[in-house]
Amino acid sequence: MSDEHFMRLALEEARKGIGKTAPNPPVGAVVVKDGVLLGAGWHRAAGMPHAEREALAAVIEKHGPDSARGATMYVTLEPCSTRGRTPPCTQGLIDAGLARVVYACVDRNPDHAGRADGILMTAGIEVTSGVCRDEAEKILRPFFKARETGLPWVIWKTAMSLDGRLTRPPGESQWLTSEQARADVQRLRASVDAILTSGATVRRDKPALTIREPDLLDGRQQPWRVVFSDHPESLPRDAPLFTDEWHARTLIRTRHDPAATLRALVREQGVLTAMTEAGGIFSAALIEAGLVDEVVIYYAPLLCGGPVPALAGAGLPHALELKETEFARFGNDIRCRGIIAR
Repeated sequence: MSDEHFMRLALEEARKGIGKTAPNPPVGAVVVKDGVLLGAGWHRAAGMPHAEREALAAVIEKHGPDSARGATMYVTLEPCSTRGRTPPCTQGLIDAGLARVVYACVDRNPDHAGRADGILMTAGIEVTSGVCRDEAEKILRPFFKARETGLPWVIWKTAMSLDGRLTRPPGESQWLTSEQARADVQRLRASVDAILTSGATVRRDKPALTIREPDLLDGRQQPWRVVFSDHPESLPRDAPLFTDEWHARTLIRTRHDPAATLRALVREQGVLTAMTEAGGIFSAALIEAGLVDEVVIYYAPLLCGGPVPALAGAGLPHALELKETEFARFGNDIRCRGIIAR
């Protein structure tokens, strides 16, 4: 089996941690000896063992205390080499007697970046890096962006009719999209650390902005719910955001400087990924300010007309192109997902 094969198994482990590890990155690892997978692990939450130690623990539990000696570990991010809330992983790999370590991409944390190679090779461990790097970096984008800019990865999520409207004609259902599409939104919420909305949306819709599927909540908290409003005194205090059991995870912030608010979410709440669920004016303000990285649009096969566009605002100086676009079908709805090309 190739290095790419086993690294993709480690990437599958890493994906299990998306939405659960902030402010730490989601990382996965597998241990292989003589072409046989001995064990796997992923980082489950900040303060808990890193993926490397989870994988080694799985090997020891299944095969005995010295079973990792002479084996190869595949891990999606360069192993950490400093002590934080947990011991450095480089020392754990040395103590386990590994013969080789293969990792996908270098950690951009300046405390760790590039240090693991020297530490491991000095201990006689062969090191290979860059295997499946692009795939790993897609998973790690929010962590890297937060480290490098102080801002979270921001997703604009919206559902619209084919003529770009957010609401159906008066008297019809509140839902534009199908039950299948709304279930996919639940999965999307489970992948983020915060949901951003506007005071206007709270006044109009009184949304809960929670993950409602218990299986999706396994191992994580409800996302932070951040309401941007310059008139917080007019927000409906009977709205679920202020009355449900997670009301302590609702924050109210002014719209004056959204970038400063996003930086504070990274710094104070440890947010790596935020998603906006709001009307066209607030969404446009974030996009016009250059604060949105990714777009997820659910298109319903409807023509609604009316005055409520999915994206309003003053207009952009030039059209924004999406790259890495993906399309999926949920019932009769189509989801388009892509990264804003900078």
